[in-house]
Amino acid sequence: MLRSFRDHIWESWKWDSHSKSPDAQLSPCRQSVYFHVSPLLDSQGTAGVRGTKGFTHGEHYWEIEFLEPPYGCSVMVGVGTQNALLHTGDKRFINLIGMDSESWGLSYKGFIWHNGRSRKYTEPFYDKNTVIGILLDLSAGTLTFYRNGVNLGVAFTGLRQVIKQADYKCTKNMEIMGVGCLSFVKWNSISTSKKVFFLQISKTLYPLVSSTAPETELQLGLRTHRMSSLQEQCIHIITQSLSHYTNAHKLPLPTTLLCQILTHAHS
Repeated sequence: MLRSFRDHIWESWKWDSHSKSPDAQLSPCRQSVYFHVSPLLDSQGTAGVRGTKGFTHGEHYWEIEFLEPPYGCSVMVGVGTQNALLHTGDKRFINLIGMDSESWGLSYKGFIWHNGRSRKYTEPFYDKNTVIGILLDLSAGTLTFYRNGVNLGVAFTGLRQVIKQADYKCTKNMEIMGVGCLSFVKWNSISTSKKVFFLQISKTLYPLVSSTAPETELQLGLRTHRMSSLQEQCIHIITQSLSHYTNAHKLPLPTTLLCQILTHAHS
């Protein structure tokens, strides 16, 4: 692990089998993704896949290894909201991550993309087994890339403004649901005597990869995050101690803290 990340905690999120292009195939462990692998068809467009874990705060780092040399119009890594496009057909070969305001990406050609605009960021990388690290720091609002352990510098700023807040009512008896690009708290209103309060839930950013090139193979490597406060460390320990997140409401804790525990369990 890079020295600057030794105080990070390891994570085990994977690629999401329900949030991907039909032209992206996952390995059984869902840590590798293979693009445009049909022996009967050439690439029909641009394919992407999203990670299972989204981020709303704190510092997160993960690595993507290029198992084959990248080539073609576009092979990219980056982040995006749940609204970020994951597929284009009809022979549309584009830089998918960063094509609009919903995602931020780095192409193997050395350009970074956001909102349909690009700029030169680093030298191209063509080698097999190149490892690209992604550091998403939502405390600072920055996205930084690494190549084979070397910091390439801050690529994007202002991501704190992207993580807009929304208020939702909830009670002790609740369930977390994914709705749009927000984590939504649905409450059970069987009893009107239950205490109702407002909780702020953040817009979420997810890891993304995409490719236009047949037989592109990308593999997840190291995945970590740094806990930014003592409260977050306590929430993490409590969450890990629960046999199931639905048992959280039995804990003698303030309702606002219970909501944070439930949100952490689903992040």
